[in-house]
Amino acid sequence: MPRKQYWLMKSEPYEFSWDDLLASEHQTTPWTGVRNYQARNLMRDDMRVGDGVLFYHSNVKPQVVMGTAKIASAAYPDPTQFDPKSEYHDPKSDPDAPRWLCIDVQADAAFAAPVTRDALKERDDLEGLMLLAKGSRLSVQPVSAEHWKTITRLGRLKVSRKG
Repeated sequence: MPRKQYWLMKSEPYEFSWDDLLASEHQTTPWTGVRNYQARNLMRDDMRVGDGVLFYHSNVKPQVVMGTAKIASAAYPDPTQFDPKSEYHDPKSDPDAPRWLCIDVQADAAFAAPVTRDALKERDDLEGLMLLAKGSRLSVQPVSAEHWKTITRLGRLKVSRKG
């Protein structure tokens, strides 16, 4: 049985937010619109049902990890590539050999308070986290088990500081 893996998935909250995920049916949504081959390949080749996800709000101030989710399906053809009305339509994608894939993501646990990117940058124990690398723009990124533990602990620590 493959070992559980961990991921960080970025979403612009004005496009799809953590609250949108929580409001989705079964708190699950297809993760559509990925148009980067490296990210697609990670979804296709490496993500497995049950893997952990850090749900990250990007392109806002502050950028934050909102909580955890899990991979809820294997990769399958992204339907938006075939929809001419979608901003993610790809007229060159062939239904018999789809170019783009998606997976389903299901909410797991909200953090007591979002963990900011700035807070992550201050930690020596997060050295090597892809999110913090200069020029890192990939919307789907692997996260080590050690980094996962640190970030989820930071999300929970926020509770004890307030309470």
